[in-house]
Amino acid sequence: MKLGLQISSFTWPGGPEAIGPTLARIVRTADDAGFDSIWVMDHFFQIRGVGSVEDPMLEGWTALGFMAAHSERASLGLMVGGVHYRHPGLWVKAATTLDVLSGGRAWLGIGAAWNQEESEALGFPFPPLADRFEMLEETLQIVHGMWQGERGSEAAFEGRHYRATRLLSSPQSLTRPHPPILVGGGGERKTLRLVAQYADACNVFGGPVAVAHKFAVLREHCEAVGRPYDEIERTNLQSVNVSADGSDGSETPDRLVDRFGDLADAGSQHVIFSVRGVHDVAKLELIGRDVIPQVRSL
Repeated sequence: MKLGLQISSFTWPGGPEAIGPTLARIVRTADDAGFDSIWVMDHFFQIRGVGSVEDPMLEGWTALGFMAAHSERASLGLMVGGVHYRHPGLWVKAATTLDVLSGGRAWLGIGAAWNQEESEALGFPFPPLADRFEMLEETLQIVHGMWQGERGSEAAFEGRHYRATRLLSSPQSLTRPHPPILVGGGGERKTLRLVAQYADACNVFGGPVAVAHKFAVLREHCEAVGRPYDEIERTNLQSVNVSADGSDGSETPDRLVDRFGDLADAGSQHVIFSVRGVHDVAKLELIGRDVIPQVRSL
């Protein structure tokens, strides 16, 4: 099993001036501790369940570029990008740029998005859900076109939402045939079908029972489109509150290993989780020392 760190909050001691140095310290520590991947959300406002809408939030691709400069090994991605925030060509150029500058460590994480409040507040068009799914499928088609061959495709693309005359990608990604494409969300009729047809990985929510069910649905979609189920990396999101002694309602490293083991039994191959109080990097060091070595064999 792989483990990934999601950095979902930037509300840290020291205010805005401390965000850069704190993020750099978190990323360096996670990279050194052995995390396989490090992620940020693709939001402009903080989301419900994590903090107040007025809490600090960084733009995702810019943050990933900064994070690439402060890490050497872990892969980097958005968990996950909102399809309507950027044109398909920009999605590919941003992910390719990150892949080239990081030495081949980029993911392209993308989904149909949901946060209407932040879109309307900042003036981003927020199409109906059915349209956003059409936009997502067309974007994935363009992504594959731009990432084929040495410089992309000479063919034009004509869709309902997007038109492009040449799907050129130069430089091409270092990761070949392309950086892994992760489609986030657990929608059983549309999202998981798009995973089966276009993606290299999925990301779903929930505990072992819910996760196992979503992966079973994904398997059915793979069979329907003739795609080997084992080609798709199965990831899921979690939240962690860890301490060495399990005090104040936290989990011990051994309890975390057991929880991740249950998820592995349910079919998860890559658990991506936020860590409460992640600015205290001793928690990441604890995970690196007492959790990551034990889950490698799961």
